[in-house]
Amino acid sequence: MEETENKTKDLIFYSQREIGFATFIGGPLAAGYLIRENFNTLNNPDEGKKALIIGIIATIIMFTGIFMTPENIMDKIPNQVIPFIYTGIIYLIVERLHGKILKQHKENKNEFYSGWKAAGIGFISLIIMSVGIFGYAFLAPVGAEYEMYDTELAKFSKNEEETLVFYDHIDTETNRTLIKELENKVIPKWKENVEIIKGSNQIENLPTELIQQNNILLEYSELRIKAFELFKKAISEDSDKYSEQLQQIHVEIDKQLEKLN
Repeated sequence: MEETENKTKDLIFYSQREIGFATFIGGPLAAGYLIRENFNTLNNPDEGKKALIIGIIATIIMFTGIFMTPENIMDKIPNQVIPFIYTGIIYLIVERLHGKILKQHKENKNEFYSGWKAAGIGFISLIIMSVGIFGYAFLAPVGAEYEMYDTELAKFSKNEEETLVFYDHIDTETNRTLIKELENKVIPKWKENVEIIKGSNQIENLPTELIQQNNILLEYSELRIKAFELFKKAISEDSDKYSEQLQQIHVEIDKQLEKLN
């Protein structure tokens, strides 16, 4: 009679709780593997193979969705939300597939695999996914938004390079030439840089780190304009009374450059 009632007494399963824990650590890939193992224990390898394939496909779909979601949206989602969601889904799937068997197995006080073994599989799955993510990050082609941003930043850098030679001219050119250089080249190009940064902020799906960099570059550009306009004023008046203000502005400029580095 006992043999009839306790049909799984000689079998070992991964419990629903262990599968949920491993899934939280290693995602749908870990879940697919552990569900496959339970199917294999029940002598149903075909269903086990399907479970593993579904786990792999679900992992790919999940990370594809994450990569395709704009970074500014992903930054608003708490880190634990996505793992909780897919763990909850897997928990319900396990309940539907093997819930009754696992419950009866537990009530009969039969053996389950240790939680440490399930966690180990979760960590192995995590490593596999991490390798895949880093591989994608290094090998995937650069997105269009990065290419557009680099094009705009190249214009910014060219303007910067062409205008900073003004500092080399201070001791070699006449005041008239310096004022002309400031009016016709230096100040206009830095005002152009402000517009370049504002324009690049409109690039669709611009990553958060580039938006933050733009905030620094905008502050930096405005400080440059402020400095060069003060240079123009000092040269026009042939006065050194603005030296302290210029020094303070350049201190602020150096702070912005340190943030960029």
